[in-house]
Amino acid sequence: MKKVYDLQDLDCANCAAKMEAAINKLDGVNSATVSFMTQKLTIDADDSRFDKIMKQVVKTISKVEPDCEVIM
Repeated sequence: MKKVYDLQDLDCANCAAKMEAAINKLDGVNSATVSFMTQKLTIDADDSRFDKIMKQVVKTISKVEPDCEVIM
């Protein structure tokens, strides 16, 4: 399943790159891109576990950028 989410308060391109690398390492994630310019997260992950994976994604983003929110 592929979805696009808006990100709020993503402050720098370096943080976006760190988030992208960490999200791509999560089990069940096929691919993920975090765009600082558009403030968007595009994720392709296992359909059957998508909600569980997204909870991990949100935690991962919070570790890198505590103020950044995923708008679902």
